[in-house]
Amino acid sequence: MREILNHSGQPVGFPVNDWQPPSAPARKVLTGHYCRLEPLEPQRHAADLFAANALDEQGLNWTYLPYGPFASLTAYRDWLEEKARTSDPLFFAVIDTASNQAVGLAAYLRIDPANGSIEVGHLCFSPLLQRTAAATEAMWLMMNEAFALGYRRYEWKCNALNQPSRDAAQRLGMSFEGVFRQAAVVKGQNRDTAWYAVIDQEWPALDQAFRTWLAPDNFAPDGTQRLSLSTLTRPLLYRCG
Repeated sequence: MREILNHSGQPVGFPVNDWQPPSAPARKVLTGHYCRLEPLEPQRHAADLFAANALDEQGLNWTYLPYGPFASLTAYRDWLEEKARTSDPLFFAVIDTASNQAVGLAAYLRIDPANGSIEVGHLCFSPLLQRTAAATEAMWLMMNEAFALGYRRYEWKCNALNQPSRDAAQRLGMSFEGVFRQAAVVKGQNRDTAWYAVIDQEWPALDQAFRTWLAPDNFAPDGTQRLSLSTLTRPLLYRCG
């Protein structure tokens, strides 16, 4: 992009003409082929989610989250009740359309309409959702909704030691932007936070990559993918420096 200079010859950011802050994401169902995202309703979703999370017998899903594991359905439902009342984070249950069961959680957070920035987080995908087309589609649905609303920047942050999350971010087309050292204390332990993001000008090409990957003809009858998502998204990643 051509360098923009102010009246004193100093480089400044490019103009954002006719900028209108987007609205906050709504509590509404986002529907895909393999899954749908429903606004969190603990009375409907808690039992399914608790049972699905229990399949993670080693509790690996909770290692890098600031909460959990939960000892009982009652304790988990109480926590969900608290989270369901917030608008930032705004929680959704991921519903597997094949089983019609809740199998994971995701949320929008750090929702900043004034600057057009929004984050996805609080991801807790049970073993029933991990490494499935539904998991990828859930992330595409949330990204697609954010950019359709008019957000300019979509963020993903994770513990820098959480390599599966870091790998997932880049598989989904998120560009690595750096590590914030000693960013937080979580469960009594230091957390360095790795930052990833997609911006609006990158979205059309990334959206097409998702649609290509999610198309039914990309999967063999046994469910095996013919073309990997990484193959489609890797060329789109922004290279720092």
